[in-house]
Amino acid sequence: MRTYMAKPAEALPNRKWWVVDATNQPLGRLASRIAIVLRGKHKPEFTPHVDTGDFVVVVNADKVKLTGDKPSSRVYYRHTGYPGGIKGEPFASLVRRHPNRPIELAVKGMLPHTPLGRRLLAKLKVYGTAQHPHQAQKPIALEL
Repeated sequence: MRTYMAKPAEALPNRKWWVVDATNQPLGRLASRIAIVLRGKHKPEFTPHVDTGDFVVVVNADKVKLTGDKPSSRVYYRHTGYPGGIKGEPFASLVRRHPNRPIELAVKGMLPHTPLGRRLLAKLKVYGTAQHPHQAQKPIALEL
């Protein structure tokens, strides 16, 4: 018996669109479930080197929660590229400025750090409110 390996052309017609409501969802659990769907690990035809995953639309990203003391102590760091240019921003102010950024960063860290992972991340659409422009794709609600 031979192992089935999906071809990229076979994966394209089987793509679905999922919508996830992030209201009161723990960030890490939400991100891990989204990463599984983006990667395609929930499908029997999963192939590690082929993009067999689905599209995911996340709404209400500004209402995602962190557990324990993390809302006040979690800091997101970035670097300007200049010496001494490291900057940190607390979770609360990052959510106010960019409500989609914590979910995008959490999912990005759970995907492969390769060109395939960057293509998978492009299939993630995150919105801070309940409105999104993907109604034409008829997304299905993803239960977590």
